[in-house]
Amino acid sequence: MKKYSLLKSAVITLVAASLSYTVFAQVDVPRRTTAITYPLDELVMVQFRGTTRYPRMKGDAKIKRTSRNGTEVELNVSKMPRPFELGRGYATYVLWAVSPDGQVANLGEIKRRGFFEFDSKISVTTPLQTFALIITAEPHFLVARPSQEIMLENLSPYTLSGRKIDTTPSIQYFGNSSDFFRDARTPEIAEIDYSKTPSTILQAKQAVALAKFAGAERDASTELREAEALLQNAEDSWKAGRKEEEVDITARRAVSTAVKAESTAQVRKQAREKRNEQARNDAEIRQAESRYSDALAQIDELKQQLADETRARELAERDVANLSGQVRDLKNENGRLREDLGKAKVEADSAKARVAAVEKAAREAEEQRARDVRLQTLRANEAGLMASLKKFGTVERTERGIVVTLAETYWSGPRASTFSPLASPRITSLGELLVANPDYKVTIESHTDDTGTPDDLNYLTNLRSRVIAERLYQLGVAETRIEPRGLGATLPVAPNTTAASKAKNRRVQVILTPSI
Repeated sequence: MKKYSLLKSAVITLVAASLSYTVFAQVDVPRRTTAITYPLDELVMVQFRGTTRYPRMKGDAKIKRTSRNGTEVELNVSKMPRPFELGRGYATYVLWAVSPDGQVANLGEIKRRGFFEFDSKISVTTPLQTFALIITAEPHFLVARPSQEIMLENLSPYTLSGRKIDTTPSIQYFGNSSDFFRDARTPEIAEIDYSKTPSTILQAKQAVALAKFAGAERDASTELREAEALLQNAEDSWKAGRKEEEVDITARRAVSTAVKAESTAQVRKQAREKRNEQARNDAEIRQAESRYSDALAQIDELKQQLADETRARELAERDVANLSGQVRDLKNENGRLREDLGKAKVEADSAKARVAAVEKAAREAEEQRARDVRLQTLRANEAGLMASLKKFGTVERTERGIVVTLAETYWSGPRASTFSPLASPRITSLGELLVANPDYKVTIESHTDDTGTPDDLNYLTNLRSRVIAERLYQLGVAETRIEPRGLGATLPVAPNTTAASKAKNRRVQVILTPSI
């Protein structure tokens, strides 16, 4: 990514920082930060480069925006220096998303791995679609604004598919211009402390220092003491050799509590300044009140003039009020008439609805009686129908209906879909019987053994069931009554271990179900 100028205000802030601490300040080189618009469900590769402060730092990221999780970022960084080398106050690194309008979001901490230059990685998500990514050195992981120590920034993106990715050439960025990093109260992190002390304890020290810098000793003393106590507990646990996880949890609680103390102190300071401002306003009000008294005399003169004009206006308003009353009475009468008409319409519609409901109920009752009569007739004739069906195969009554199992002999071969010479007249007789019993839905389910691939078996059974269905169509059975289904070898009735068992599994079942 080429280097261009940031906003003038950001450049001025960075220049002031470089004059205050020349050794640690980032070199003030104008540059432009690129925001990337990530398309949906496209893996985007992004390279990172170190800024002028540490140009040897490198990074790369795999970024993908999804409809479920937002934009997912997997970032790897290498050759990260120890944060304390940047100056007092820096204890960790934070990854930021910067939108084109300059808004920033803390995406997470890039944790230290080792003592000297180290490699690390982070996986995070953000709801943003268009943003730039930067990495800054920070006093702790819960900071709300990035510092001016920008270590890495993203370059232009690319995709493995060659798709062009939209970018915004320049976005506004304002770094944290607080004087904390130049204040004498900022804790110094010695090299020996950095190598031995856990990173979260160092961050907790900075968070407590930031709270004090914001005036927490005066305006949030309770919260500050709680944070200091948690910091002391974390240090004591670390020195006592407690588990790293336990020390980390306590230290992070100290950071969170210190951030709360800092925020509380700022709010209370603002409230105090607001009260002082109110006192100054009250003094100005008192001065205004004296001027107000002088104006009252002039107001009395104006009141008299106003009274004369008011009298004339009242006479005119009285006439208008009389006319308005007449108009209002006419409108009220018109409203009552419309209300009566509406009630009459509602009553008429209600009567029509009741009549329609009665007629519908009568029709439904008559239809149900007809269905009941037909169903009783079917049940009465069911035994005779089952007896007639026995000549076509095995017949049984199940919860699904009357099931007729056609033997494998209906086909010219184990894997054939053409009828044997003896089967054709039997299918004809079966069709004639089904035509004579139109109140039954006919489901044709074809099965076979497991010899062959599932696709071939499904194709065979589908073809067999359709062949029977088409013959029944030709014999006069309505297409709407028939449902052919090929089930392959998914529902065997016997283990596929012997020739006899496989023959049992090669079957066609015709299932008759009342359609009433």
